[in-house]
Amino acid sequence: MKAATAFAIDASRHEKRRHQRVKVRLTGQFMRQDRQEFPCATIDISPGGIAFEAEASGEIGERIIAYLNQIGRVEGSVTRHFYGGFAIQMKLPPLKREKLADQLTWLANRQILGMPEDRRHERIEPRNRSTTLTVAGGRQHLARIVDVSRSGAALTVDAEPAIGAPVSVGSRPAQVVRHFAGGIAVEFNRLIPEDMFDDSIRL
Repeated sequence: MKAATAFAIDASRHEKRRHQRVKVRLTGQFMRQDRQEFPCATIDISPGGIAFEAEASGEIGERIIAYLNQIGRVEGSVTRHFYGGFAIQMKLPPLKREKLADQLTWLANRQILGMPEDRRHERIEPRNRSTTLTVAGGRQHLARIVDVSRSGAALTVDAEPAIGAPVSVGSRPAQVVRHFAGGIAVEFNRLIPEDMFDDSIRL
């Protein structure tokens, strides 16, 4: 059995998974210390570090903050450069390290089992479709909900933030995952609790 498969299927091997790198592609955006932001995608991830594919990179030792689709905010220091990207090292408290290991286990299992990335959950049309989209810098745009699931939503909006960009739909943090004519699709950083999910939901 390949190492990545063993890591994904046997989530109980805590010591091994603390440092096991999982090859998974998550789009996102990273910010340098001068607050410049650039798109990026992960090449592999472990609870101790991430390798990014990106056209820009920070200096060795520079601290960067990244917002990744399905994981959210991560930060660390640049440890090396390579052709087409760079790597960071993270020093996470034990609880956050275990949480990230759990997320990586789920992502690796989903990849191995071929689970679809989109429309994993039922989509509904809420009664109240009006909301706001807040983009980087705090600017707000009026938006209309096309449909929503526990994991994301499609919005018509007069804005087109980059794929992977962090946004908020109402007060719910999310990342942009797709553009379509007249709007965007986002994936929430956290699932909407099942007991809150019906057509009366407000975003």
